[in-house]
Amino acid sequence: MKKLLFIAFACLAVISCNKVSKMADLASLVKVECNPEVLEVVADNIDADVTVTFPEKYFHKKAILEVVPVMKFDGQEVAGEPFVYQGEKVMDNYKTVGKNGASITEHIKFKYVPGMEKSELVGRATVKYKKKSWAFPEDIKIADGANTTYMLANRTGSYAAAADNYQDVIPEEVEAQILYLINSANVRSNQLTSESIKEYKTGVKDVMKDDRRTIVGTDIIAYASPDGPEKRNNTLSDQRAASAQSAFKQVSKKLETGGVTTRSIGEDWEGFQELVNNSNIEDKDLILRVLSMYSDPDVREREIKNMSSVYGTLAKDVLPELRRARFVTNVEFQNYTAEELKALVEDNIDILDEEALLRSATLTNDQSAKMDIYSQAIKKYDSDRAKLNSACILLDQGKESQAEAMLKKVSDRSIEGLNNLRGVLALRGGDLAKALDFFEKETGDAGKVNLGTMDILNGNYAAAAKKLAGTGDANEALAYILNGDLVKASSLLKDCDSELAAYERAIIAARQGKASAALAELAKIKNSKELKARAENDIEFAKIK
Repeated sequence: MKKLLFIAFACLAVISCNKVSKMADLASLVKVECNPEVLEVVADNIDADVTVTFPEKYFHKKAILEVVPVMKFDGQEVAGEPFVYQGEKVMDNYKTVGKNGASITEHIKFKYVPGMEKSELVGRATVKYKKKSWAFPEDIKIADGANTTYMLANRTGSYAAAADNYQDVIPEEVEAQILYLINSANVRSNQLTSESIKEYKTGVKDVMKDDRRTIVGTDIIAYASPDGPEKRNNTLSDQRAASAQSAFKQVSKKLETGGVTTRSIGEDWEGFQELVNNSNIEDKDLILRVLSMYSDPDVREREIKNMSSVYGTLAKDVLPELRRARFVTNVEFQNYTAEELKALVEDNIDILDEEALLRSATLTNDQSAKMDIYSQAIKKYDSDRAKLNSACILLDQGKESQAEAMLKKVSDRSIEGLNNLRGVLALRGGDLAKALDFFEKETGDAGKVNLGTMDILNGNYAAAAKKLAGTGDANEALAYILNGDLVKASSLLKDCDSELAAYERAIIAARQGKASAALAELAKIKNSKELKARAENDIEFAKIK
């Protein structure tokens, strides 16, 4: 909304300025409007559009009028770029105002200076003619300001420790296999006494004796090699599944195997690809390319057989290994519990691997203890995640230079979270451009939240509200306030008991015209000297005091 600051109550149509000096004397006939009416600081700048309206017959045809916008605050003044206008007989390059008057809009811009939140924008005008000048009798009031609500944004940055990959229960397998002759489903006796079966029995017995391991079931899986008609191979695979099931009953006597499930896969193209990939067969890349190009089993077989130079090797070294059935006993290993990890950290930390160390650090709230655990992970495993997490703790403690030094030790520069932490350091250091560059390179959730904060600091309030929606970040409610969505902001702040939340609720109440509610919220601020001092000068509360 625009505010009229000077308006004439006389009939402007009959004004006649025969003397240049009369322009200063009749300054009250000039109309000035400002948009916004209350100035606002956005991204450390104050921008506004000022419209100056000169009445008919006001402007002397040989005069020049210079208007200097001035921000007055806290006993200081900052002058902006002047607006200069000229009468229709002046031969300079200023904006011309004729006898019919004019309405001219100018853009003003000031760099924010602390103290401007309680300020006044005025125009200081001087009429000039040849070597003479006449100053307007008083400054022209343009606007009040400036609103600095966006500066409530939390600039500490959002960050989170890198996650561990510790598994409370680790799946394991004990496996054996029996091989069949081509086009046969009969289990040969030598297959039941093979080294594979012996190792399987020993492995299962070891599991049975281990209190940390539990057998959860066994899979019998039968296959056929991918040579010959597919239909015949599928039938052969089914027959092998049946014979393998009978053979397993002999193998598993006196063994715990859990529930047994039998499956027939058919042609084992997956096993074929694995064996070829791990072999030294000439032209193996060509074979693998055929597998990737064709999905039809018959086409695959035909194309591979056409490679006469290598098919003999496949038939001798690869295909016999695929005429098989596998016995796979599934085991669950119970990893160290939280209590066991805590005890091991104290008594035998050296036996813990990287993942166990990273998990152990999450089990204590003592930051010094966390740092000791991360130091062990760095020393023993050169753990980049431990370095990142150490940097997070240092940031929590406000030790930015130490955090930066720790991040420089990270060897994997693409690790998730690194760019985000570097952005946080830049944000805290006041380098917003550098911070934004780092946050835009980050793929993690914290980096996206920080981009919302950057939108607030750069004046992109709608984008900030969208990015921060549902994140629970400290700046989410502020983004809604700045975007004009007071209902959502109120909902988020309803149950918050921090003094900052009370301050933001006071802003919402003041904007809604609820003076008593605003004052009640401000009364809750008892410990924050910064917020108390801010409230004294905050333009948000100008109408409730």
